[in-house]
Amino acid sequence: MLLLETLRTAEDGTIPGPLLAELTALHASNRAFYTLSGDFPDPDDIRPEQVDAALALELANPDVEILLARDAAPDSASHHDDTRPLDGAPPLVGIAITLAHHPDPADPDPWIGLLLVDAAAQRRGHGRRLAALVETRLRQAGRTAVRLAALDNNPGALAFWTSLGYEIIAHRADRQRGRPCTVLRKPLAPEGTTPPA
Repeated sequence: MLLLETLRTAEDGTIPGPLLAELTALHASNRAFYTLSGDFPDPDDIRPEQVDAALALELANPDVEILLARDAAPDSASHHDDTRPLDGAPPLVGIAITLAHHPDPADPDPWIGLLLVDAAAQRRGHGRRLAALVETRLRQAGRTAVRLAALDNNPGALAFWTSLGYEIIAHRADRQRGRPCTVLRKPLAPEGTTPPA
């Protein structure tokens, strides 16, 4: 079972040290993704200050929400022992970054900007569960669809999202770095209804 919580910073806007260590370990575990994306200068050496800066940039946008996914399974071993929080919180296994409103006023949908699962916890359904939890939050907020962009050089991501019912609607460069992307969209069926097959 995944528990979803919103990233909360300290009063001074910083991410508390133990949480930043968890987030750094999560990002560093995804070397293959960051080699493709180029989001960090050296995917073999992702540092806490880089993760902090990247997340601070996201949080500077009031439409962004950063969601942390923790594995509440009591026998969970999908974490980095040296970065487990001291407060006994379940291990961090994923993160999702959502954008409530796209900068393009013609785009009515919220976006999933990033969904990342700890490499040691992949292939256990955490990504699917995290995506479903994000979709549920958006649906409960009255949203009727969600979009995302998958890097064209990441066919695994495209396969993952299409397996969850996302459909390709466009190909274009991403807004931050100009990387070729595939834009996908998924209608969100109202709660209690079954989406069309």
